[in-house]
Amino acid sequence: MRFPRSSGILLHPTSLPGRYGIGDLGAEARRFVDFLAAAGQTLWQVLPLGPTGYGDSPYQCFSARAGNPLLISLESLVEKTWLDASALATAPEFPEDRVDFERLIPWKTAVLESLPPRGAGFEKFCGANAHWLDDFALFMALKQQHQMAAWTQWEPGARDRDPKALSTWRERLAGPVAAQKFLQFAFFEQWRELREYCRARGVRIMGDLPIYISHDSADVWANRQYFHLDALGNPTVVSGVPPDYFSQTGQLWGNPIYRWDALAADGYGWWLGRFRAAFEMVDMIRLDHFRGFEAYWEIPASEPTAVNGRWVKGPGAALFRAAQSALGELPLVAENLGVITPEVEAIREEFGFPGMAVLQFAFGTDAQAPTFRPHNYPREVVAYTGTHDCDTTVGWWSSKGRGESTRSDADIRRERDFAMRYLNADGREIHWVFIRTLLASVADTVLFPLQDVLGLGTEARMNLPATLGGNWRWRYRAGALKPELAKRLRDLTELYERL
Repeated sequence: MRFPRSSGILLHPTSLPGRYGIGDLGAEARRFVDFLAAAGQTLWQVLPLGPTGYGDSPYQCFSARAGNPLLISLESLVEKTWLDASALATAPEFPEDRVDFERLIPWKTAVLESLPPRGAGFEKFCGANAHWLDDFALFMALKQQHQMAAWTQWEPGARDRDPKALSTWRERLAGPVAAQKFLQFAFFEQWRELREYCRARGVRIMGDLPIYISHDSADVWANRQYFHLDALGNPTVVSGVPPDYFSQTGQLWGNPIYRWDALAADGYGWWLGRFRAAFEMVDMIRLDHFRGFEAYWEIPASEPTAVNGRWVKGPGAALFRAAQSALGELPLVAENLGVITPEVEAIREEFGFPGMAVLQFAFGTDAQAPTFRPHNYPREVVAYTGTHDCDTTVGWWSSKGRGESTRSDADIRRERDFAMRYLNADGREIHWVFIRTLLASVADTVLFPLQDVLGLGTEARMNLPATLGGNWRWRYRAGALKPELAKRLRDLTELYERL
């Protein structure tokens, strides 16, 4: 579908400032929306909003449907009298510019799980969402009962969903199950209020839907028939991508691979439910790793890297035809970075999904680089200065970045020289050069990570693919969104008719 000419900012809510260790859906989120409106930006892109597990990654969640309780605003709970203000006095001294997950999770989880279920709409919420909420709440209660071990390590009755065992567990864990349901109610109430705030200020939200889900999730536990698993529930093959410009050994994501034959036999009902739920939360969706729907990189679960995998055909257009038939027009953006084939592009074009272009990738020697240069853009594209997987633009310009091995010093010099000639720039305020270049382009939609608007370096990078630890932690400091910054961005946005 064709999106209106617009621009916006990529910022995950965890990166918002605040006293209580992590960005949340409260007052600072509204201040950010006010900044977007003042700056003439009509899009806010977020990363997946699910409850994070392995490595604190929003792409490895305990559920494809649930919200992340860590994003619940404690101050908003106090305002509603759902939480006593004295609970906030127990907060440790958290760092302002990063999320200290190791200290945050035990403290905030204890505060949240002490809340008794309440609220006029709670029972209605539980009934309307029982099709996923019942399994998720029991899954999380069982994880806690088993010291947060993966579900394949639970006692056999719970692991294998024996009906008699589950009945016993539901009765035994009735309190923790109710507590988990209440946290979901609180999350979705706060998200609904924030989305209404966005709408009132002309800001649309772009969500992010990962193609794969975590093995240690309520979805895999409750739907083993849709995944390639052995008799004990362990994956036999896992997801990833082959070596590329992010990593010389590829990326071993480790998610279980779908049994697309079983999903097709059920009319893709599980996926249709996932799409439907996502569109209830956001206005448009970035569909992560779109390439994997046409063919995906399948790696034996025993492999230590992603090198020894193989390409296997996916559902192709059939999934999207089913979704379009059930849901109507699909406001999807296809993340078509990496090894892209004509077959992948044919599916994208059949449904009118715009692809992506990343300006940081425009000046290298990769085969896709020419398509990332603005003079080659089609109008139906979503162009970025960089993504959550990239270094910041200032960091990319000034160094190889944190741990990257695919760019040699000679590569950097060549890219920098080409970029200066192409952009008619000398390197000063390179982030603003990138932003202006995209705003001036024909791309219908352009997005910038907030780090680029703020002109921050590698220290503000959100994620370095193929690494564990230290990712997903960056936060901006209170007071960083100054009026003069909003004015500068708004002036450029108006100049290039994106308002």
